[in-house]
Amino acid sequence: MSYCQAEPAYLLEGEPCETLIVFAHGAGANRDSDFMVAMAAGLVAQGFQVLRFNFPYMQANALDGKKRPPDRAPLLLASLAKMLTIAKAQPGVNRVILMGKSMGGRMAAQLACDPALASAIDKVICLGYPFIPLKGGEPRLAPLNQCRVPVLVLQGERDKLGSRDQIATWALQADIQFGWLPDGDHSFAPRKSSGTTLAANLALAIDLSVKFIS
Repeated sequence: MSYCQAEPAYLLEGEPCETLIVFAHGAGANRDSDFMVAMAAGLVAQGFQVLRFNFPYMQANALDGKKRPPDRAPLLLASLAKMLTIAKAQPGVNRVILMGKSMGGRMAAQLACDPALASAIDKVICLGYPFIPLKGGEPRLAPLNQCRVPVLVLQGERDKLGSRDQIATWALQADIQFGWLPDGDHSFAPRKSSGTTLAANLALAIDLSVKFIS
């Protein structure tokens, strides 16, 4: 399957840095969603360089305005691997972090299961990991358990695709790190009654990511 590109394949933000974060979007919102922009801006403010991109189906959506379902995993992984190669080729880059929102995080973890590619990846950060498929089923644990680099999962406490209570019951490797966003849903948004805000949870996610990277 091939798509015409309606836009540059990727955006590189921030000053050149030895650590570059490749940031993959989720299934339903592209690289320019409010969540992606806010997280990227926060990481750039902390001195990192961030590469945001659209998977091929999102590039096609931008071209003609039609909504498409996500590409199948092999094409998503190939696209992410291409961005990894581009990131490694940037001047002065010594470390590449893969970060992904939901589906993007699952693809990042899955890519880092590949022995040939894992050597080019320093760490993986999953933002709202989609443990449970939208249609239900067994939790997707293999990409995390088999990942060959350190992994941080930042998860809303009440995420419907994997809540804090559910995750505690699953067989996950002990070295997988978790950070919890108070009362957060799949996009880290808390309820008004929680006493916290989306802005506070995004700031916390940025802070936890920076500590993990550093």
